[in-house]
Amino acid sequence: MGSTPVEDMIEASSGAHFSGFHIDGMQPITSLTKQLATTLNENVHKQPFIIGVAGGAASGKTTVCDMIIEQLHDQRVVLVNQDSFYHSLTPEELTRVHEYNFDHPDAFDNEKLLRAVEMLRHGKAVDIPKYDFRSYKNSISRRVNPSDVIILEGILIFHDPRIREIMNMKIFVDTDADVRLARRIRRDTGEKGRDIGIVLDQYSNFVKPAFDDFILPTKKYADIIIPRGGDNHVAIDLIVQHIRTKLGQHDLCKIYPNLYVIHSTFQIRGMHTLIRDAQTTKHDFVFYADRLIRLVVEHGLGHLPFTEKQVITPTGSVYTGVDFCKRLCGVSVIRSGESMENALRACCKGIKIGKILIHREGDNGQQLIYEKLPQDISDRHVLLLDPILGTGNSAVQAISLLLKKGVPEANIIFLNLISAPQGVHVVCKRFPRIKIVTSEIETGLNQEFRVLPGMGEFGDRYFGTDDE
Repeated sequence: MGSTPVEDMIEASSGAHFSGFHIDGMQPITSLTKQLATTLNENVHKQPFIIGVAGGAASGKTTVCDMIIEQLHDQRVVLVNQDSFYHSLTPEELTRVHEYNFDHPDAFDNEKLLRAVEMLRHGKAVDIPKYDFRSYKNSISRRVNPSDVIILEGILIFHDPRIREIMNMKIFVDTDADVRLARRIRRDTGEKGRDIGIVLDQYSNFVKPAFDDFILPTKKYADIIIPRGGDNHVAIDLIVQHIRTKLGQHDLCKIYPNLYVIHSTFQIRGMHTLIRDAQTTKHDFVFYADRLIRLVVEHGLGHLPFTEKQVITPTGSVYTGVDFCKRLCGVSVIRSGESMENALRACCKGIKIGKILIHREGDNGQQLIYEKLPQDISDRHVLLLDPILGTGNSAVQAISLLLKKGVPEANIIFLNLISAPQGVHVVCKRFPRIKIVTSEIETGLNQEFRVLPGMGEFGDRYFGTDDE
């Protein structure tokens, strides 16, 4: 350590803590690495889960979509109807509107539909037209924001191969023709005020031929076929369960099975919104950061080994449960990691917590490391605490120190609030047996290796040491 007092080092650490410090023994971040970071930032974007729902007119497609949306109440879901993308009729077509085939593929503006979906896929809001079936024109539109799930619904939504290719799941609602006709008569005469004779003529001249020629042949593209439409609750439940599995699994989790992202809800998203907002006060930042940290800690504790244990309840019954892991300690990376200590103490009474300080000395890139760890740390499971995983360099340094102290790699659980993909790659490739538990995966790093969208300098905001 040399003659530098520990107190001076800790005082010096009151500046911003970066997870991207260059460390001794590791190759510095080169221009090639910087280029890689830029490329990752451009390509790493959480893609929405896109579902296509097709089927004949009045087959129950909308009911199926509504049931899926209702069950995915804790996710952002947007429904895009193919009916919104009908071509506006020309004056000449309006004079012969009863001869116009609305069930033909040429009736839809698929180019406009594709542009709208592509914008939503890339995280941009879009204006979706609303087709007026009285004037047969797209007169108004509604603003649709990016979502976790996009449902594309329409009779011919599978017809265009370009639209099919962007779907993660394709559902065909298969309902008996007589049922569909009865529903169509009831809908068109009741809701649209049409004469039953006109409804039947349109069905025999356009609807049925179009179903046989264009809609039914697309059934072969479906991943799932739902008989009886919205009445098939078992099929809907299975579909929703599959969607939830996919939504809860970030793309990086498919690459690294040791990466765990806690399940996102509107509560969690709302807390992230507050702590990421630059205008949030220190009091509110600390309050909601503590709530998120507690969730991450609880999730991390769930990955510790447990032993089965039976107890006698006050009613005299036997309850078979589990006993907590006793050999446990926390290690915080000074100083941002210290913000996670209270949550850990609240969950684990009397837990020992060690500290690691990684601090740059001067401008030569050399590192000073201060560590104060339990003497028997090699016999314990370790929860490593650092709220931000950026480049992963300081995390590698901290984990390497723990390994030198004799801690088995599989006994280390790294807890953080947000993680950049670059840091996840660095840590997981270097230490494939540790577990990383985080609440959100970020977009990436900017040219200065700051996490994006990020939440600023966490230590400054948490401990109130901003320059302002």
